[in-house]
Amino acid sequence: MTTFRELGVDQDIVDVLAESGIIEAFPIQEQTIPLAISGQDIIGQAKTGTGKTFGFGLPLLQRIGDTPEDGVQALIVVPTRELCVQVYEDLELAAKNRAATVVPIYGGKAYEGQIEQLKAGAQIIVGTPGRLLDLANQRILNLKNVREMVLDEADKMLDLGFLADIEKLFSMTPATRHTMLFSATMPGSIVTLARRFMTNPIHIRATDPDEGQAQANIEHIIYRAHSLDKDEVIGRILQAEGRGKTVIFMRTKRAAAKLQEELSDRGFPAAAVHGDLNQDQRERAMAAFKSGKKDILVATEVAARGIDVDDVTHVINHTVPDDEKTYLHRVGRTGRAGRTGIAVTFVDWDDMHKWALINNALEFGMPEPVETYSSSPHLFADLKIPEGTKGRLKATPVKDRPARGEGERRDGGRGEGGRGEKREGGRTRRRTRSADPLGRGRHETHGHEQHGHDLEGGSEPGASLDPAPEGEAAPRRRRRRRRGGSGGQRATDAGTASGEASTDGGSAESAAAPAAE
Repeated sequence: MTTFRELGVDQDIVDVLAESGIIEAFPIQEQTIPLAISGQDIIGQAKTGTGKTFGFGLPLLQRIGDTPEDGVQALIVVPTRELCVQVYEDLELAAKNRAATVVPIYGGKAYEGQIEQLKAGAQIIVGTPGRLLDLANQRILNLKNVREMVLDEADKMLDLGFLADIEKLFSMTPATRHTMLFSATMPGSIVTLARRFMTNPIHIRATDPDEGQAQANIEHIIYRAHSLDKDEVIGRILQAEGRGKTVIFMRTKRAAAKLQEELSDRGFPAAAVHGDLNQDQRERAMAAFKSGKKDILVATEVAARGIDVDDVTHVINHTVPDDEKTYLHRVGRTGRAGRTGIAVTFVDWDDMHKWALINNALEFGMPEPVETYSSSPHLFADLKIPEGTKGRLKATPVKDRPARGEGERRDGGRGEGGRGEKREGGRTRRRTRSADPLGRGRHETHGHEQHGHDLEGGSEPGASLDPAPEGEAAPRRRRRRRRGGSGGQRATDAGTASGEASTDGGSAESAAAPAAE
């Protein structure tokens, strides 16, 4: 392997990296750093996790000098907030012994702190397109003196609709700048962008340009799973031998929030990153995951951009991705920095057509994923799960579980009528969690908890079940009938009219019309 010093990196940067155990360069860094230091425009093609941040970051730091003038000298544009934070942290580390100031500029944070740093003369800016353009249009961010410009994950910028914003940012910088563009794939619009804004760029490929074959250091396991059983299957996978940090990808924000809550309820240290969280919450979740305080991260696809953690051992796709590119981006969170990894994908019956496209594109040779349940012997064998493992680390009694907020939905589906009720047609079921002496508050189906079926059979509006004194048999259910115009009937009618339909208990994706990320 080649050291950074052998690639021409300044000694002070080499020493700082060595203090963090970073000594030898990855292939993309070997090919990129010498050319970038010399001022050559570069198009780098490499998937996430190959070390491209230092591939463009170290030459950038070296070219602006150890005591650069005040004002923006270098601009790095990234597609997401999480990636912005990650790139900022890497450059902040490398610039530790230099006078250069690195500042992250992205949405979801207050303007004041970012504006203060810009006015103080920050030289290196890492930012997302929206906030960068906003500050530039207000004439707070001046890009007229930019000497170094980097566009990272250009294909993702295209997917998120940032192409016009990128062109505006390029137009605000000098034509004589040094430019580097990095992308996992090279769609035609990215090639056109490079031709317009780069000067005789050299195309460097660190991996197969088509990425047609998935990485050999990742084991791909594909199961056809039932939605009602997925939580239990995941709970068992999380107890597999050698399981370290794990990322679970969800299709929607609501599903991500619900699974994180379910896993925490089962005793697993899980954090979540999705669009319904504010930026501070997302950053706290990422920090807990990176530090190992929580070793499970439940995430949606967009929010997971920027998860740059080398020691992820497992990636679980709760639902099959839409295409092979998304699949590769997701599973690329594991098997990084030369390590091995395991990627498990659940394919629903309705998503077999999506899997067929991915299977053909990546040449997996698995057109029919094996039907798998939490009790399937091959699940335990494939993932090295100890025999007899259940999908729960601790059994929390129903009476000890915290009450959930008003109107909050769970698998059983709570309407707007209040906590503990399930509405079906014109009837109301009122659950009693801690007061049911027969333990009828929960049912288990393939290990998955179903909520909202506490009382056997139907009940009239306002029916209640009083708790029996200790040592006595459960009382018979009392039915209270109310005639038209009574408060109880009006409440039921109002609940039905609210439009909050109940859903079948247990389905991880069955909540009505999940909101997209």
